[in-house]
Amino acid sequence: MTETSPDKLPWYAPGLAFGCTQCGNCCTGEPGVVWVSDEEIQRIAEYRGCSLGEMQLFHTRIVGGRWSLREYANGDCTFFDGATRGCTIYPVRPTQCQTWPFWDCNLESPETWAQVQARCPGAGKGDFVPLDEVRRRAAEVEV
Repeated sequence: MTETSPDKLPWYAPGLAFGCTQCGNCCTGEPGVVWVSDEEIQRIAEYRGCSLGEMQLFHTRIVGGRWSLREYANGDCTFFDGATRGCTIYPVRPTQCQTWPFWDCNLESPETWAQVQARCPGAGKGDFVPLDEVRRRAAEVEV
């Protein structure tokens, strides 16, 4: 987590605004990794009504000894529906997806947050998220 000394608050101490617009921008574009736990893989399989083996074979891959969701060659997540620009597993999406954009790499500086705002129409708009909640979400996943 992006931390500072106890006597110095982070740049985002006043909190940040964010409201997911479900635009799909965070599900598409550059290739990357979306870490998933065994429990999340099982939950997604149950939600989709498929076997754990089918879920692992068609929708996950091993990266550095950890499970990640697969993506298409263009970087789109295999659970992204291009027609609706929505996530087909939204109710059971992985923690990494649920905590976007409050990842340490996005909270490093006002400049990194500005880069997020350039890609994500919900960043900097929407509901006010206080410092404690930003920190809690950032601590949930290491990206």
